[in-house]
Order: sequence, then C-alpha cells, then structure tokens
Amino acid sequence: MDRAPFNQVLTGLAAAGEATRLRLLAILCDAELTVSELVAILGQSQPRISRHLKLLVEAGLIERHREGSWVFLFAAQSGPGAAMTSKIVSSIAADDPILLADRARLQEVRETRAGQAARYFATHAGTWDKVRAMHVAEDRVDSAIRDAIGAGPIDAVLDIGTGTGRMLELVAPQAGRALGIDQSPQMLSVARDRLDRAGLRNVQLRQGDMFALPVERNGFDLVILHQVLHYLDDPSRALREAARTLRPGGRLLVVDFAPHLEESLRTDHAHRRLGFSQDEIAGFMADAGLDVTLARELAPDRLDGGKLTVSLWMARDRRVVSDALPLDVREMA
Repeated sequence: MDRAPFNQVLTGLAAAGEATRLRLLAILCDAELTVSELVAILGQSQPRISRHLKLLVEAGLIERHREGSWVFLFAAQSGPGAAMTSKIVSSIAADDPILLADRARLQEVRETRAGQAARYFATHAGTWDKVRAMHVAEDRVDSAIRDAIGAGPIDAVLDIGTGTGRMLELVAPQAGRALGIDQSPQMLSVARDRLDRAGLRNVQLRQGDMFALPVERNGFDLVILHQVLHYLDDPSRALREAARTLRPGGRLLVVDFAPHLEESLRTDHAHRRLGFSQDEIAGFMADAGLDVTLARELAPDRLDGGKLTVSLWMARDRRVVSDALPLDVREMA
C-alpha cells in the first residue's frame, strides 16, 4: 500500500472524519458525479456540498476534472490518497442504512443519465448503423482486438476518442485503471451510461482534445485509437501525441479502415481519410518513436455483407526499462 507522511495522513483523516464528507467519499467510490448530482443524492445545498468537496480535494482523497461547463468528482485513483480512501470506505458496513439510502438515490441519478443517453443515441443511431453495416461484423473485430492485446493484466489503459465507450467496456475488465477521452460531452454521456451499466468502477471519462491530451506523460501501458484516425486532417500528429502518453515499452493499438473508395463516408459521415495502408501507418508509428509489432486485416466475407476491410496495428514504444537503472532515471528515459 502507498504510504504517506504523518501530516498528510492526519489531513486525510480529518477531511474524512465528518458525516457529510464520509458520505461523499463513499458515494464517489461508486461513481463519477457532478456537484448537482451530489446535491440531489445527499439532499444538501450546493454551497455546503462544494465546501465539503473542496476539503476532500485538498486532502487528496478525491479528484476533479472539468468537462465543458460541468465539473466531475471521483475518488482518488492512485497514490496515498487512493489507498487511504479505499481503506476508509471499505471499513463501513455494506448494509449501513445511510449508505444504502445514498446508493438508492445514486441509482435514480443513473437512471436519469440513462434516459438522456438513450435519447441522444436514438437521434444518432441511424448514422452509426449505416457505417457499421459497411464493414466486418463487430464481434470479429472485438475478437481480433482481444487477441492483439492478450489476456494478461494491464496496469493503465487510455482510450482516445472513446465515443460510446465500447473499447473501455471490452478492455477495462483486465485493467487496473482505464481512462477514456472524447471531445464530445454528448458522447461522454453515452459512454458514462454504458460503463455504469457494465458495473465498471475502474474507469474514468474526461473531455479533451486528442492533439493535447489532458493526461500525464509516460502514464499508460496500453493506448487505443479505435476508428478515430479517419476523421483527422493530421493523423500522424495524433499518433505522436498518443505515443507521448506511453510508458517505456508500452503499446499503442490502432483500429481503422484499410484504403477504400467509399466516397459517401467522406460526404455523408465527415470522414477525412478513406482508410490507411499498412506502409502509411508504419511510417506514422516510426515518426512517433514506435515499432509496429502486429498488422492484421479483417476483410468482410459473405456473411458480413459489408464492403470495408478493418485493419489493426499494434506498435510498441522503443524505450526499454532496465531494472539496473534507478527509478528516477527510468522515468526520464
């Protein structure tokens, strides 16, 4: 367990040692929530909730991030604050009536979110269905992705352009933590509902620009760009920014279309690029300091009924971590 200095532990315990703040801490271990949602769950005023949240953030027990005009709060994900939060909340009886009542109201919040996501998805589902019908079946793609990633545990996963959160739903069960980033607040709402339904508590979602990712350098073992690059004017730049987030020896998975002639995707669905060749992606990866270790094409068959081939590329960061190097030197590599 991560250990903290005496004063940090004292500050954390003081922050958690109040009824409202302990309730906030417990509910934020279950879900990522806005201030207004926390107000609805706890039935207290916004200024009061905000003051308590400020103390918890300052103590390092919870984190916050901005998504447009909204601010989301969630339990600390790493370091001494995360360890302390987990230990404190796990000490509370699971059938405690106060927490049961809070979780019942949390379920009401989730149902409201689900309704909003369903309305947005219903509006746009026709567009997505038309594109999906043009390529190989998704279960074939998912199986190929699983094969490429392997079945072993992954410490940290980043999904860039997460959209509906389908890749996070696929990969997060084998991850210690997972983060999805998307530019669209509406798509993040859809993803948030999907991941809530899947019961995935190790996933966070964040609004951000894929060309200036709001994440740390050298922070992830696996980064995914699934059906993202064809929307971009400068896919090479996006791959360089994705590579920046990889730990030494980390992997980058790209899933996109092979070259095709379906101009309707450009005119009707805002695709900037009509697929990518193996050599083109290999060149982009090399520019980003990565070596392609796997390239695979999934061509549609008679049962798929589609026209487009889906390609997968797995690349690895060239840097190698040596146990002979001290940690601070390895992190600077």
